[in-house]
Formats: sequence, structure tokens, C-alpha cells
Amino acid sequence: MPTAAIVTIDTCLDDATEVAEVAAATFPLACPPGTTEADTADFIGKNLTAAHFRDHLTAADRDVVVARVDGAIVGYCLVVHGEPTDPEVQAVVTQRPVSELSKMYVLPQAHGAGAAHQLMSTAIAACADRGSIAVWLGVSNVNLRAQRFYDKAGFTEVGRKSFWLNGDEQRDFVMVRSLR
Repeated sequence: MPTAAIVTIDTCLDDATEVAEVAAATFPLACPPGTTEADTADFIGKNLTAAHFRDHLTAADRDVVVARVDGAIVGYCLVVHGEPTDPEVQAVVTQRPVSELSKMYVLPQAHGAGAAHQLMSTAIAACADRGSIAVWLGVSNVNLRAQRFYDKAGFTEVGRKSFWLNGDEQRDFVMVRSLR
């Protein structure tokens, strides 16, 4: 069993590179079967770089929550506070104010350390602290493990949305959890 995880809302710009490395290692694990390595690499290069995480760490409307085991970052969650911009999400997520649990990933070697549960708990608390009355997320319609985790965390499916991976449309479930 891994050492227990320690979870914090991290605002240190020096951690951007390590968070990006975790993002690059974990994003492919959530991709639908048949996703090519080239498409995955393209998405990572366009969305999950250290520069992107430095931007997230300094943005007033975002929280980057990290899980550490023995000092190393083993998981992260990106929380975006504010109005959904996707029309499909706007149509099914009607509570306001609302936050989005945009990304949540844990390295496989840290599974069993409680990191995912602590990330979720800390992210939900951050949403409530920002005044949100609900939090939403998108999850691949074929990622059953993540769906079960989110269901256990109190999220319910309310609709679907498109997720574009290098021009290929994927369908995600939209899930919501009320904070009141």
C-alpha cells in the first residue's frame, strides 16, 4: 500500500512542470479505446504543458489542487470557477454560481493512497468556498471506472457534451453535484 497522500491547493509556480508531467502521464489513461498516440500527444502538447499550468496557477478563476506522496506530485485536479462556456453544458447545468472540475487524474502507482478521494474533497471545498452551489464535470462515456468514482462522490449524469480530440468527436457525460 502506498504512503498516504497529502492534498493541498497549490499556488507555487515552481510546481507547474511537475503537474504537467503528471498530466502527460495520466491523460492517456482516460482516453477512449482507439485513441491514437499521435492524437493524445497532440492534445497534451496543446493543453497540458508547464506553461498552461503556470497560467492556471495564476488565474483568479482557477484552483490547482495537487496530491503528494513523499513530496512528489502524484495527482492533480483543475477547478474552474464560473459560467460554463460550452452550449451543451449550459443547457443541462442550470445551477448558478457553478464551478467545473475540469481535470482530475492520479498516477496509477498512487492508487490506493486515498489521493483521488482527497483531491475530490479539497476541490469540492474550494468550490463551496468560492460560493458555488454546484460543481460539474465531463467524463468519457466509456470511462466506467471514473464514472463509478464520480457517482460515489455524489455526481449524477445530467446530459452529454462533445469533447474534441484532434478533430475526432468524443462524447462525454456531463455530471453535476449540488453543494446545497
